[in-house]
Amino acid sequence: MLSAALLAALAGNAQDPPASRPPATAVAPPAVRIQPPPAGHRFPEGVTYHYKAEWRLLDAGTATLRVERGPHGEERVTGVADSTGFVGRLYRIHDVFEAAFDPKTFCSQQIRKHTEEGSRRRDATIRFDYGRSKGVLDEVNPKNGQRKHLENDIPTCAADVLTSLLYAASLPLEPGHSYLFPVNDGGQTAMLEAYVDGREVVKTDAGSFNTLRVAPRSTPELLKGRGRIWLWYSDDAERIPVQMRGRMGWGTLTFSLTKIDR
Repeated sequence: MLSAALLAALAGNAQDPPASRPPATAVAPPAVRIQPPPAGHRFPEGVTYHYKAEWRLLDAGTATLRVERGPHGEERVTGVADSTGFVGRLYRIHDVFEAAFDPKTFCSQQIRKHTEEGSRRRDATIRFDYGRSKGVLDEVNPKNGQRKHLENDIPTCAADVLTSLLYAASLPLEPGHSYLFPVNDGGQTAMLEAYVDGREVVKTDAGSFNTLRVAPRSTPELLKGRGRIWLWYSDDAERIPVQMRGRMGWGTLTFSLTKIDR
């Protein structure tokens, strides 16, 4: 989710979280929607999280996640992922996602994506036009100038794939519960289920953390072809995204926290 392309491109063998899953308690209002931030919620403005990616015990890449306040009062979150070393020579990746959302409502406003994956290049913008209830995708292939324009229905408030990382962190995240909310990535709006399947101590280069392990699942529109994903948030008020893991058809790639710049 921080870089779906990086997760999808690589393979390996890593130990995945337990596959067993007890019945979940769905936590959502009758009309599933994005909830405003809870009272007293603080966004990690000015904070940059740094990660390393591992594949078969090899350093596969790096990633960063940064949150800051925009010039018009919006919150901005930027995710950057790069393949490095031996893996980078096999398959070059440089992805930059920049999303903006309303801090009062958590409604996404826009996300820009620049993706370089092997020989593939794409620049895309998804705008959330709530006045027309439309998500508007404009994409261009810089190599040949080919353009794509799509419009799809969206609800009165939706998250994008990057903002959803912060939105999930704002939820109660009680083990055994599922939290449902709409996410749009330029196509049809998908319902994302964030299932909290347990607590776990995770050791990283940035330290040891008590975490809540979250397993996102969705309708096919969002995660089709992207395998399974797990997220680990620190089990405290900060809800730091400590670790991310994607298990694809070719194997598993893990992002783990290396340091935090505040």
